[in-house]
Amino acid sequence: MARSLLIFIMVAALILPFATTAIAQPDPQFGNWELGIEYPQEDRDNPFILSEGGMTSVTFFVDNMGLLDIKVSFEYDIPFNGQFSGPEDASVSAGSNDSFMMLITGIDVYQHSAGSKEAFTISANLEERAGLPVIFPESQERNGDLEIPEIHELHVDITDAVGPINAGTDSILRVTVTNRGNTQDRVREVEVSDDCPLLTTDDGLEVLTSRNLNAGASTTADLNVMASESHPKRNCRIEVTVASEGADGTQLSTDFTRIEIDPPPSQPDDPEDTSDPTDPIEVVTSNLPAPGLSIVFSVLIGALIASRSRRF
Repeated sequence: MARSLLIFIMVAALILPFATTAIAQPDPQFGNWELGIEYPQEDRDNPFILSEGGMTSVTFFVDNMGLLDIKVSFEYDIPFNGQFSGPEDASVSAGSNDSFMMLITGIDVYQHSAGSKEAFTISANLEERAGLPVIFPESQERNGDLEIPEIHELHVDITDAVGPINAGTDSILRVTVTNRGNTQDRVREVEVSDDCPLLTTDDGLEVLTSRNLNAGASTTADLNVMASESHPKRNCRIEVTVASEGADGTQLSTDFTRIEIDPPPSQPDDPEDTSDPTDPIEVVTSNLPAPGLSIVFSVLIGALIASRSRRF
């Protein structure tokens, strides 16, 4: 009895290591499939950077290293309230490595801070092997990071003039710059132009280049427009262009307005002149002929004789 027990123990000691190895390493004919993602520059730490339209694509693959065909289904989890378009399932032949693409869309990158990162997840679930439903479910998942890009977008707006101005006077135009991007920015340079040679502007907008603008913030400055006294009547176009500092001056925004220039007003009348130029002037005329010189002398002589007769 003792001898039989000793033999059993020795046989068990010889078989046990092989049994353990068989359990730890399943038969490669029935397992050995893998889900993977093709990361940017083949580095897991590199994120997928979204476009300004909130889109990007992700390529992933299923590597079937087994000897039987498999069928897998896919699930996706997208951050930033994004949408996706990708295959629901796929069949992968034995010994094949098949690639697939998922398109991510619908992310409003303007509503998130530049550089923000959140993870997306792709899951693969084994549904069939060699056309037969699997008894023991198998699933794998992989994830990667989506990153919100930096967007530099300044917008300039000019308030229209209240009305026309006279030659020899000036007018103030209010200019507003708004940061519509998703990161801090400022005006790198500002340019003012017009199409009237006798119109001049000051440098009041240069102050814009000294102000930082957070995302969504606005700032204003005044532009003084002066018309020469000899300026003719004309409709002048005034244009303002600003360049973004964050975009190294490559992002531009332009707006324009028009100012009507009128001739200077006429000189006012003399306040001491009380006559009314509109009063009618009466002219009295007669159709009787003017008396001759002989008649005038006769009348004078007759008057003298009559005067002397009265004295005597």
